[in-house]
Formats: sequence, structure tokens, C-alpha cells
Amino acid sequence: MTRSRIDYEQGDVVLVRFVFTDETGAGRRPAVILSTGDYHRGRQEAIIAAITSNVQRLLVGDHLIEGWQEAGLLFPSVVTGIVRTIKQAMIERQLGVMPAADMQSIRDKIKYVLGL
Repeated sequence: MTRSRIDYEQGDVVLVRFVFTDETGAGRRPAVILSTGDYHRGRQEAIIAAITSNVQRLLVGDHLIEGWQEAGLLFPSVVTGIVRTIKQAMIERQLGVMPAADMQSIRDKIKYVLGL
């Protein structure tokens, strides 16, 4: 079931269609929603952080997801410090919800890399 654009909340793990940063193509990738429901109600966009299954390389701002299965992911994964704003129409569907402890760590790391 597809959710309406205002139904997504911070911590939802979603499948997103997007163009690669080098503009060589497009793909479908998991991401976690960072923006809030209040933000979504006034906009057509959502703020997300990319998720990768490459757990071998952790960079500043990255978070190794402890509850990756609960989050609806198929493999151990990392939320990256790569933050993007996308149109909500690019969200294909929800995969799961990031566990609270993981989400708190993600918030802390994003605040750190942005100097907030």
C-alpha cells in the first residue's frame, strides 16, 4: 500500500528512486527519513540519509545499524552521512522503521557533522 506524502515520519526506512550524484544514471536505494511529519505537511520534499550495505567502511557521520532487520533491511547496513533533499514522490514504499536507539545515534551524528 502506498502512503500519502504526509504520512512519512522521521525514522521511516524507505525505498527511494534517485539520480546518482555523478548523474550517470538512476537507481533505487534504501534511505532513512530525517525530516519530521510537520516538515512534510508543508512541503513536497523529504530530507533523507542514504543507507548502504557496505559495512566495511565507516566514515565520519556514518552509523552501523544495530537493528537492521527491524528497520526492514535485507543485510547489515550503514546509514551514511550523505544527506539529501528529495521530492516525496521519489519514495516508492516504506521498508520498516529505524529502531529508536539507532535513530538517536543517527541524529547525534548528523548534528555533529553539521556542527549543530
